[in-house]
This record gives sequence, C-alpha cells and structure tokens, in this order.
Amino acid sequence: MPRRFSPSLLRFAAAGLLGLSVAGCVIGEEFRRGYIIDEAAVAQVKPGSSAEQVLQLLGTPTTVSTVGNKSWYYISQNTRRTVMFLGESTQDQRVLAVYFNQGFKVERVALYGQQDGRVFDFISRTTPTSGGEQAFLGQLLRGLTKFEPFRNAQ
Repeated sequence: MPRRFSPSLLRFAAAGLLGLSVAGCVIGEEFRRGYIIDEAAVAQVKPGSSAEQVLQLLGTPTTVSTVGNKSWYYISQNTRRTVMFLGESTQDQRVLAVYFNQGFKVERVALYGQQDGRVFDFISRTTPTSGGEQAFLGQLLRGLTKFEPFRNAQ
C-alpha cells in the first residue's frame, strides 16, 4: 500500500523550499571602491611637504584639479547591497584632498565625507558654508536657469 502525504505536510515542505530559495538571494554584500585611506600615511603629510613626498606616502591620486593642477584628490566609497540583484546604498564616501601652493608644496590636507547629507571635513571638523565653494550641481542648475536659446537669433 503506497504511503500518501498529507496536504499540510506538502504545503509546509513547499513553503520551506520557497523560503530557502529566497534566503539565498539575501546576502548582504559590501563593496569598497577607490582609494583606501591610510590614517597613518595621511598624518605624515604635513604642510610644506613636496609633491614627491606625497606620492611616496599616498600613491597616485584618483584625480587632480583641472585648473592649474594645484589639488590632488583620493576618492573612496563603501556601499552595501542587502538583496542580490538590487541597487546598492552608499554607506560611506570620503575624499582626501591635498592642496598645493604655487611652489607645489603642500598647503593643507582635508578629508571630506558625507555626514547627514552635507560635505564634512573630518580633519578640521568643519562643515563648509555656502558660497565658499560652488558645488557642481549648483553650477549646473545655475547654467540651466540662464539658458536663453533665442538671445542671438535676431
């Protein structure tokens, strides 16, 4: 006589199998991109240091300023994805900025990050006020509001 399984047991087994397959998609991956900031190396970069010393301590910058080449930027980002194949959320984002003077000696070092949606300097513990440095998005929006397509078409 063949043994029959009860419908409740089959439902329980199907629910368990479905739960295991969904649990396989929840992984919680963390990603680190860019320059990994070494606090000890940053502490050795002092005002007056040469560009060669900065290269030896910190390595090649992620990017440099395009106007005058007076600043070097080391960019890092930590993101997290809780469910497989879904978007990532930024956990931490930092920019180490090394500013140079006219003689290409270090003027100052700043470590910027995001804290409550604002740019925050972790070294001097200050938040820049508006008007000091214009953000890219602000410049872009300002350019869009001054767009006059028929100004020169007379």
